[in-house]
Amino acid sequence: MSNSSSISHFLLLPLADTRQLQLLHFCLFLGISLAALLGNGLVISAVASSHHLHSPMFFFLLNLALTDLGSILTIVPKAMHNSLWNISTISYTGCAAQLFLFGLFISAELALLTIMCYDRYVSICKPLHYGTLLGSRACAHMAAAAWASAFLNALLHTASTFSLPLCHGNALGQFFCEVPQMLKLSCSHSKLRELGLLSVSLCLAFGCFVFVIFSYVQIFRAVLRIPSEQGRHKAFSTCLPHLAVVSLVLSTGTFAYLKPPSISSPSLDLALSVLYSVVPPALNPLIYSLRNQELKAAVWTLITGRFQKQ
Repeated sequence: MSNSSSISHFLLLPLADTRQLQLLHFCLFLGISLAALLGNGLVISAVASSHHLHSPMFFFLLNLALTDLGSILTIVPKAMHNSLWNISTISYTGCAAQLFLFGLFISAELALLTIMCYDRYVSICKPLHYGTLLGSRACAHMAAAAWASAFLNALLHTASTFSLPLCHGNALGQFFCEVPQMLKLSCSHSKLRELGLLSVSLCLAFGCFVFVIFSYVQIFRAVLRIPSEQGRHKAFSTCLPHLAVVSLVLSTGTFAYLKPPSISSPSLDLALSVLYSVVPPALNPLIYSLRNQELKAAVWTLITGRFQKQ
């Protein structure tokens, strides 16, 4: 048995075996990260600078953009660095920090997506109570609760995981540090506590999923009863981007963790991990901007205004 305190670094899964493919992955990750930084940065700037976007929906969208920026900045720069310099190591403290931060931002994203679903439900199904149920103070409290619960969840998982004795070396089967890969290195008799925490987190995630499904059943029922076609189109334009983002995050993450072992392979696992950890932060701003005319107009005004000043 090798205790975790005796390990100074971990070995991450290389993105490719050949030097040419490593450089190709570096360029691909660079493009995705720049797209994520640009898209989420524009969303944050547009919402912060446009007074007509100071509403609950855009307030939560701003928080969601912050989680996307945080998650991609947590894992992509290290992967790019390893690909560029042809290395695969990460320090013990770096791995702990990466696991904590990625858990924080992913947990906050799931909580915020659930809150945004509640915002759409109240807006469409209970419009007369919207100002009461989603006032500025209530929105601030919900956002604070999302971030606080995400912080607590990430802290518990990080502390629990890094207190486990490691019996199976220090090579992780992933290009970044995450809890399931760390558990594969730990001793079988010491996993129960962290597996219990993971089970609680999965139950909470499943509860969020059930809440989203139930809410959207009620939302679509209410939308289909709207008499005017313009009203239905406006309602769908605010709901469909959120539903698309939720589907992208949950479907890729669920398949990555629950796929049958018979179809598992290093290349497939790597592709799936990129799909649920790297692609959503880059696509989320595009999904929201394509359907939301107010956000699209605010982003365009922000871009043209900057160019005119120059």
